[in-house]
This record gives sequence, C-alpha cells and structure tokens, in this order.
Amino acid sequence: MKTDLLNKIENRTAVVSVVGLGYVGLPLAVEIAKAGYTVIGIDVNAKIIDKVNAGKNYIGDVKDAELADVVQKGRLLAVADFGLISKVDCIVICVPTPLDSNKQPDLSFIKSAVVEIGRYLQKDTLVVLESTTYPGTTEELLRPALEEKSKLICDRDFFLAFSPERVDPGNNTYKTRNTPKVVGGIGKDSTETASALYRNVIEGGVFEVSSPAVAEMEKLLENTYRNINIALINEMAIICEQMKINIWEVIDAARTKPYGFQAFYPGPGIGGHCIPLDPFYLTWKAREFDYHTRLIELSGEINQYMPQYVVERIYRIMNRFRKPLNGSGVLVLGVAYKPDVADYRESPALKVIELLEEEGAEIQYSDPHIPGFSHGGKEYTSIRLTRDILQKTDLVLVITSHRSFDYDFIQENSRFIFDTRNAMKHVKERKNIELL
Repeated sequence: MKTDLLNKIENRTAVVSVVGLGYVGLPLAVEIAKAGYTVIGIDVNAKIIDKVNAGKNYIGDVKDAELADVVQKGRLLAVADFGLISKVDCIVICVPTPLDSNKQPDLSFIKSAVVEIGRYLQKDTLVVLESTTYPGTTEELLRPALEEKSKLICDRDFFLAFSPERVDPGNNTYKTRNTPKVVGGIGKDSTETASALYRNVIEGGVFEVSSPAVAEMEKLLENTYRNINIALINEMAIICEQMKINIWEVIDAARTKPYGFQAFYPGPGIGGHCIPLDPFYLTWKAREFDYHTRLIELSGEINQYMPQYVVERIYRIMNRFRKPLNGSGVLVLGVAYKPDVADYRESPALKVIELLEEEGAEIQYSDPHIPGFSHGGKEYTSIRLTRDILQKTDLVLVITSHRSFDYDFIQENSRFIFDTRNAMKHVKERKNIELL
C-alpha cells in the first residue's frame, strides 16, 4: 500500500484534494498544482469556487498569474462536492479553527469536513490535517471519525498525519513554498508518505516528528512564544510611558546585543488568525490535566487590555487640549491586523474603534488595503486622505503601519497624532506626534 502511494507521489500521478480554500488552503493548492499534481479544491463557499475556477485570485500571498496558469492548465479545479474524495490519493484539510464566544476551541469545521471525507475515503489514501488545533486532535478526533465513517483502519488501509500550517500573510521572504514543514504521522508509514508529498512541493524542507501530538504542540509553541513576548513588550511599553522613557529607543538599544535577545514590539493589541487564538487551544487542553497555564493566560490578559489602554491614552491626549472625547473626530489609519495586507481578522483596530464609539467619538478610517468592512452590525468605508480631512480631524490614530501612507504629509497636516506602531519614526518634525 505504501509503495503504491509513494510511487504516485514521486511520479506526480497522485491526485490531491485540498479541503478549505482560504488563507492557508489556496496558497497550498496552487503550490501543489505548480509542482505538477492535479489538485481538487473543496470549499463550501460558492463564491470562492467560482473565483478559483475563473482564475481570479482573492488571497494576497498568491500570485494572480500563477493561479490563472494552474487553472488554465487543468491542474486546479474547485468544487463543493465531497464525492470527488473517492477519486483522490491525498487529502489535506485546511479549514478554520476559531474560538467560540467563550474562548473555547470550535472544531465544527474540522468535524464536518471529516464526516464528509469519511463517507468517500478509499483505501491507500493519505489524509493530512493542517488546521491549528490542540494536541491530540488527529489521534482522538480524526482517526476514530474517519475509521467509523469509512470502515477502514488507520495505518493499515489509509495514512493519517498532522502538519501545521505556517502562513505569514504579507511576508515577502517566506511563503508557503520555502517555509519548512513539520510532519507527524500515526506510525512511520503515515509520516513517510506525508513527508514525501511535502518534499515534492515545498522547498523549505521537512522535519519529521514522532507523532501528530508533537506536531500539534509545536504549532502552539510557536505562537504562544510570540504571544508571551508581545505581552512582555506591551507591559514594558506601559511602564516606560509612566517613566517618560521611549520604549522604541530601549528596544533599539537592546537589539545591539548579538545573542540572547530577539526584538518584539508593542502595539494596540494582537490580531490575525494565529496569535490571538492558538494559546487558548493549549490552555483549554491543559485543564484536562488539572493544570492552570498561568503565564499563557496572563499574557493573553495583557494583550487583550491593549486596545483599552490605547483609548485611555487618547483620553489623556484629548484632555491636554481641553477637548472631550465625546463628539471629537478620530481618524484611524489602518484596520488590517498587520502592515501591507488586506486581512483584518481579529485586528485590534476593531476593538479600538468599538471602544471609541462607545465614548461618543466620531470615527473615520483610511486603509488602502481594506476599502470597507463590517463590525458590530455597522458598515465602514475607507476614506482617501486629504489635507482638508486631516486638518479637520481632532486626532489621527495610527493602528497599522502601512508603507503606502505618506507619513510626512500626514504629520504636516494633522492637529495631533497618536502613533501606536512607531510608523512615523523617520518623520523629522515631531511636535504633534506621541508614541505608544
């Protein structure tokens, strides 16, 4: 069984299905197709299916020409029909794993996908989960569900592995193709077959681990590490502001040490599809073992407090001008969760805007990457930055440091600016700028 599948993978006759064509799935599907495989993408969103089959890109990290090319050559087809699972040799699951309203893991997308896959799963097939989740999901949830639905036995009739997604939207250096993959399978054969597929697609190399649980935990470690260090630097920023010390200068000085220090930067909060969510998967799972993850949860509290801290600082700024926040105009620059991307999932800008509006502030925003968005039942539309708009605004609030903003122009025409990202560090005239 393993030999036949490995041969198909090696000679690229294996048909691969990518389930979920979002920020993780579509870039991976395109790379697999570029490597010479036939890819069937499965998604429940009819608009996504239509866009893929028309060769129209909707993910920033995918090149328009590359998507159009693999679709035109018949290498990539998007469908809603899980029945085509019976025709494929490898399946990669890239569905969302959000948190519910109580910050508990929501695995409903994984569960529904696995039920459908199990109905059509054939012998000699490889299944890989890439969606971020808690340690044990592959072995405790996927394996029994697939075996029950398919009546097949894992590691005898089909292969099963976990390989965590590593996607950093907007990263111009590391993309899906050149980022190393970690692979942990249920048994050596599952690890070997999954690794073979990724090695034929990914240039960054494959690192094999002993089990899916190790790979699942590895992913949580990556983002918990970042979450904790961001919390540390956010707390340092709060302390430094009280002491009238420039935290950005402190970080620049610390960076000169060639060992033992990695620079993290403060901000108005954390955002994106990983850092605000992943640590909660670990804290939730840890409770099963009667362990309270104090450091992780405390870092989450600090990071979640930052939007409120930003609003508190705005209160103090407005007080210096003897102007109430209620009725004041605040122009938010950037709602994306990171620079130069069109992604506002979990963006701290959303919470900051919500809090400011609760206090009666009149909000406008400008973001060249996000022309409009919905939040809290309201619709928002980006405005173009003009001299007149800037001069009439009481406070300009920099939330996202997009490179396309003309910061000199903004400084010259704004009454006052609260820069939470040090985006204006190269602006020489600073009399109307305050840093986080």
